[in-house]
Amino acid sequence: MPARPAALAGATMGTTWSARMALPAGRTEAAARQAIQGALDDVVAQMSTWEADTDITRYNRAQPGWQALPAGFFHVLSHALALAEDSGGAYDPTVGPLVNAWGFGPHQRAFEPPSPGAIEAARARCGWRRVQLDAERRAALQPGGAYLDLSSIAKGYGVDRAALALDALGVTQYLVEVGGELRARGARPDGQPWRVAIEVPDASDGHALALPLTDRSIATSGDYRRHAGSGDQRYAHTIDPRSGQPVRNNLASVTVLHAGCMQADAYATALTVLGEADGLAYARRHDLAALFILRARDAWRVVATPAFQALAGLR
Repeated sequence: MPARPAALAGATMGTTWSARMALPAGRTEAAARQAIQGALDDVVAQMSTWEADTDITRYNRAQPGWQALPAGFFHVLSHALALAEDSGGAYDPTVGPLVNAWGFGPHQRAFEPPSPGAIEAARARCGWRRVQLDAERRAALQPGGAYLDLSSIAKGYGVDRAALALDALGVTQYLVEVGGELRARGARPDGQPWRVAIEVPDASDGHALALPLTDRSIATSGDYRRHAGSGDQRYAHTIDPRSGQPVRNNLASVTVLHAGCMQADAYATALTVLGEADGLAYARRHDLAALFILRARDAWRVVATPAFQALAGLR
């Protein structure tokens, strides 16, 4: 009996998820939906700062000392801290106090830029070097006042977990998406490759580029959908941990292709913070497949790394 096409959708992490797939014989849509939703619910239970009883919330409220973490949480935090070191702090999972100070955290309010004193108080609680890991005990040190925010990596990890849940069901052809981050395996039920579109970063739903996605993930970071204020007082929701200020550069969006969506998600944020020159240098140095869309005076300027050009068939 041939595999049959299926399309599913649901809600998670304050956004939506969707999945298209070829269901093999003996596998139902209900089973696939349960597998995806269960995987995403587990990520939320571990890493959402928006809920009062999650593992990350317990860590953030804990007194100084070592805190045992679930396997998924420890895995994601390990990757986040390694990227923080490698990026010179442009990426930092302890940026939560600054995110909250600027009004982009779970307790949102009418936007008003924080005072210099509030920014400095938040910065005093940040610093990825303050958080140590004990792999043997699968534990993380709470140094006192540290507030982890994994929102720039947990969504991508959720995509990976949903994909692994489908793998476990024996589904070998799928495209899974959570809030715009995607992971593909195999081909579409009609044999054609999965195709994804990279948006023009002006919230117009225009497509800058459509490309095939096979056995790979894609994630985008940009300020065109989530920001506060307007004009000269327009603030991106991405905070530069090094300055304590929202990112202000000519980057409208950065898209990364990677085998894992967790990595693509985190790299896209790191490159956004690094900016055009440093971000491109970092991406080329690490052979990352990245597409930078930059604001020019009256148009968009697009720069792709050699690895992106090769994967997207642009050369």
